[in-house]
Amino acid sequence: MSLRDHIVARVAADGPITLADYMHDCLLHPTFGYYATRDPFGAAGDFVTAPEISQMFGELIGLCLAQCWIEQGRPTAFTLAELGPGRGTLMADILRATASVPGFTDAAHVLMIEASAHLAALQQRTVTHPRITWRSTVDDLPHAPLFLVANEFFDALPAHQFQRDGKRWRERQIGVKNGALSPGLGPALVQRMLDHRLDDTQDGDIVEYTPGLAPIVETITDRIASYGGAALIFDYGDWRSLGDTFQAMQAHAPVDPFAEPGSADLTTHVDFEAVTRAAKCAFTRLTPQGVFLERLGITQRANALAQHLKGDALQAHIDAHRRLTHPDEMGNLFKVLGLFPPNAAPPPGLDI
Repeated sequence: MSLRDHIVARVAADGPITLADYMHDCLLHPTFGYYATRDPFGAAGDFVTAPEISQMFGELIGLCLAQCWIEQGRPTAFTLAELGPGRGTLMADILRATASVPGFTDAAHVLMIEASAHLAALQQRTVTHPRITWRSTVDDLPHAPLFLVANEFFDALPAHQFQRDGKRWRERQIGVKNGALSPGLGPALVQRMLDHRLDDTQDGDIVEYTPGLAPIVETITDRIASYGGAALIFDYGDWRSLGDTFQAMQAHAPVDPFAEPGSADLTTHVDFEAVTRAAKCAFTRLTPQGVFLERLGITQRANALAQHLKGDALQAHIDAHRRLTHPDEMGNLFKVLGLFPPNAAPPPGLDI
């Protein structure tokens, strides 16, 4: 049986499923799910994330979090966490860069939040630290100061799509038509969680809603508000979700998301306003990734690294810097939001 067979049987038994259910099965099915069966990262995979592009990304994030730790009094025991750590490249770069900050890595208890056993095994070969553990959800975050990073994590959370119909909404559902998986619309119903979107939408507009986002943000920000720390969220999206942003990526190109379930990465853009609505602590202004990295000194770091490079290696380094920061590359597409205690300064590179 394939994942497509599983979904077709599910629809036959129970009727059309929501887009969120479809995304969950495609990404996280324990046998056929995308993240359970492959390493999707890098040139040989389906997409490349910022940590895989250059070590500079993780180095600057690590030093940013370390500076927050210093400004908050250098707590002697804290959680250093990452949501959806991929191959572990980002955390490995963070730990390497912060090893030069006296006391930081000694006080850190590293926590990797990873739902995929396959990816957790990759991370265990990449990241080493005397106090490191893996958990599958944020519910296991210790009650302690928390310094956390989430890079391209929230975009992969299963999302619902609703199309406005008067003062009601019709949900996008996945059914079977002529033997193929096919999207359609359910009946027009009141959706109370979208009442606040009636003021800025009109008939036919599509709004995406990610129910798993708020509980995760609430747990993270509860720790930060109660014990101190900071969180940096990197993702593509904007302040408020509007329109159909659902996409599938395979071999670095967009593909039909319903053609081969489980074979492509599925994402939607992150609604950063929804993150702030769920937050129990202070938050920064939403900032383009390129601006944030330039404020932290990525050009100076790039110039220092370039002194030891030549030929193809130098050109690759220059290309990596451009890809991370240029407005036409990841610089504007990706945004950064910082979360921090109400009585503390915002993370370096961000403002309020």
